Amino acid sequence: LVATGTPSPAAVLAGGITPYDVGDKYLEIGGRLQAQYHYTDPDSGDSTDDFFFRRMRFYIEGSVTENLMGKWQVDFGKGGQDPSVKDAYIQYLGVGPGTLTVGNHYVPFSRESNTSSKRQQLVARTFVGEHNYGTPDRQMGVSYSGSTDMVAYKVGAYEAYIDPSDDKLDFGSGANARDDWYSGKMVAGGLDFYPIGWQFKKAQGDFSRETRLGMGVSAFSWSNDDDQINNANGDYDSVAGYTADVAFRGGGASVDVQYNTFSAETNGTNYTGGRLKENGEADLESYALEGGYMVVPETFEVVAGYQALDADAYAETWNRASGGMNYFINGHSSKIQATYRASSNVDGVDGADQNEVFVQFQQVI
Repeated sequence: LVATGTPSPAAVLAGGITPYDVGDKYLEIGGRLQAQYHYTDPDSGDSTDDFFFRRMRFYIEGSVTENLMGKWQVDFGKGGQDPSVKDAYIQYLGVGPGTLTVGNHYVPFSRESNTSSKRQQLVARTFVGEHNYGTPDRQMGVSYSGSTDMVAYKVGAYEAYIDPSDDKLDFGSGANARDDWYSGKMVAGGLDFYPIGWQFKKAQGDFSRETRLGMGVSAFSWSNDDDQINNANGDYDSVAGYTADVAFRGGGASVDVQYNTFSAETNGTNYTGGRLKENGEADLESYALEGGYMVVPETFEVVAGYQALDADAYAETWNRASGGMNYFINGHSSKIQATYRASSNVDGVDGADQNEVFVQFQQVI
């Protein structure tokens, strides 16, 4: 959920440019470039490296009346299909006490997933925010959201697609659906509570150095509507997900803790395939602890994290430990990030270890 409160500096929130703003009508344009170097060194096999645009996004946003706005965002980077639609929605403000959103937008599930990639402390998201392991990310649908002084909420219904791979539980948006993806109906809801300080935007790192605390829970349920069957036994028939999180900001420190759990069943009760599906089920759980401290306020931050993913079909729990630093030239608008990540039991395979280095240059307009 996106909560509002005491305004943050524009550079920290990394907004766009507004060339037109007259009365109830405005036009905003913007985007982001994330040039990333990624080095991977597995225990077995050759090391690889690549330098590429992880994200290369452009968006346009605007309104024609006081209570109606729209946003469209497309990504030309290497993060998905090339190009791929991200945000594409219409919002109706002031529908009762809240806001109605129609189109392709974030499902209210997982604090880390709902935290923009431009406001992350580690270069790569942890398991609890990765769409490959159960988190729905953006989907086509309709949602209703609102907030009070200490509480923010959002509920929605979506047509959500799933990648047929047996090695992951990967939800994909219908706005970018591939021929072999299959769909189903999803309902989701989330609730955030802010007992200390004010409601704050989902952005990692503490620039204000004022104490704030956020706690959230969310859940979703997905069921296959049988519009397309790729594998009569192996396709998922149902998926349920639950998550809980805590986020602390204060004194230059930023800490996020989150736990996810997913329970999925395939059409065939005895189906076993890939690395996730075993005897008709694919149960996963993941958790992540990540944080940082502004050694030089608003300029230099040291960061660290630990995450784990376990599945019933895994031989061992997949673990990742990370450390790194962020140099902020202009808040989240312009920054350089470096992250080292050590992984053990990759994909749940005992002894499959690897080391990775990420270096990312970000410019947001």
